[in-house]
Amino acid sequence: MKEKYIRKPNTECVVCKKLIYKRPSQIHSNNGKVFCSTLCYGVSCRKETPCLVCGKLILAGLHKKTCSRACSNKNRAGIIYKVKKSNSEIKSQEILKVRLLKIRGLNCERCSYKKYEILHIHHKDRDRSNNNLNNLELICPNCHFEEHYSEKSWLKRIF
Repeated sequence: MKEKYIRKPNTECVVCKKLIYKRPSQIHSNNGKVFCSTLCYGVSCRKETPCLVCGKLILAGLHKKTCSRACSNKNRAGIIYKVKKSNSEIKSQEILKVRLLKIRGLNCERCSYKKYEILHIHHKDRDRSNNNLNNLELICPNCHFEEHYSEKSWLKRIF
């Protein structure tokens, strides 16, 4: 009866430490890094970074900093992203616009455009905190754009 030839293990898997046989040339060409399966090879290729909050390992290729929404919320606690205008400031701007509409009429003060709903409040001295009625002007968006951007237009360099 023929006995089946079984090779004796000569090295171990880098990941799971299972004893395996590999040809000496394979061991030499891979600098001693040998794996028992493609699964162990895949595990060795993973790049993992610890979560900033709890330290749990997460895949680095996803560019994540935290492992879960809960850790993300803990990490962001106390950060102020955008400072919104207070409601009182918005209301005061609305009141100011209504006051100007009653005093100056429902048209643009430069071109007499008739849609009063879209008129802008323009500060003549460009100081937003100076809400003196003599400093304010009700103008349409086109006139407002011309006032602020026509001087700096890149098209002036071409034509």
